[in-house]
Amino acid sequence: MTLSVTPALAALAVRLLGVTLRLTIVGLDALAPAWRERRPLIYALWHGRLLMVPWVSARLAPTRGARTIRVLASRSRDGELIARFAHRFGLQTVRGSSSRGGAVALRALAAALRAGDDVVVAPDGPRGPRHHVQPGLAALAAMTGAAVVPVAFAARPARTLATWDAFLVPAPFARCALVLGDIVQVGADDDRDEARGRLERALTATTAAADRAVAR
Repeated sequence: MTLSVTPALAALAVRLLGVTLRLTIVGLDALAPAWRERRPLIYALWHGRLLMVPWVSARLAPTRGARTIRVLASRSRDGELIARFAHRFGLQTVRGSSSRGGAVALRALAAALRAGDDVVVAPDGPRGPRHHVQPGLAALAAMTGAAVVPVAFAARPARTLATWDAFLVPAPFARCALVLGDIVQVGADDDRDEARGRLERALTATTAAADRAVAR
């Protein structure tokens, strides 16, 4: 994700765009028990579908309850912009990535989950390959026992930028969907590569479901 304007202006633009969107949210009922019981969750979504998710998260706050959500943002300049952008929607951040500060970020995310917070990760970030789940997500789920919720945002019409992650920007008045997929559990003794593949398939299926929801 690259924000070519300041995070404050980007957040304002997203809010103004959001007012025009026709949004459908799928999968809330399945998460209601976890929210009621305050079980920590790991939300995973592809890097290219991030733009509107903080805005949707802010809209869901009354339903979700008073839960701290921490977003993993890389230590790069883009990561700093993402962190500031996320803060505008009430999200906290953990800095690090698979390439820079990965072990530190993993420990910080694990500590947040054990403290009862939720976390958000883009497992193909910060630089790809696109739609490939990197090993850190399975490791985090196995370390903490926290369930992984695949998340996908789709819009039609929308512009897909010529970036490594095919970054999606909805057009004004677009039909949009946020899909919360079936929870994935990773056991401490599960084979990590098998778990990584399972998570990748779940996220791919959830993204396809979101795309279908706006194609009708």
